[in-house]
Amino acid sequence: MNTSISAAAIRFAAAYSALTAAHEVGDYLIQRDSDAAAKGMHGQEGVAACLRHVCSYTATQALALYAADRYLRLGLNWRRATVGLAVSAVTHYAADRCAGHWADDSDAAPLLVRAAHTAGKGSWLVRDPRAGAFLDQAWHKGWIGLAAAITAGRTHD
Repeated sequence: MNTSISAAAIRFAAAYSALTAAHEVGDYLIQRDSDAAAKGMHGQEGVAACLRHVCSYTATQALALYAADRYLRLGLNWRRATVGLAVSAVTHYAADRCAGHWADDSDAAPLLVRAAHTAGKGSWLVRDPRAGAFLDQAWHKGWIGLAAAITAGRTHD
């Protein structure tokens, strides 16, 4: 049995760390307040605000991943990294369009909100004003894990 840690596992740990740290920076420090307020709105204003946020968020993650790759000499495959960043971006957009709607249990609620209510989170979402933010962050971190795995990939190690 080989007990050594694979290069892919090391790349995964480094990619997850970089993407998660950049998530915090991109979601809280880089995001414009006006975009945070508008990204869940219906119509073009909400779409535009969310797209601006996701673009700056993804750029922040890409920069952190690039810095980790260069500094730690990870040897990332940037095709894989691009796919990982795309997964993070698309899923981030999907969740952030739900901003301000998490307690909405109507048929007009965004798909992820309806899914959360269907999964039994509805009473928590209605009762606790922080619940939506917690679900949002859990969603993001879960997808960041997959993005890191895609980015790390398995090569010929």
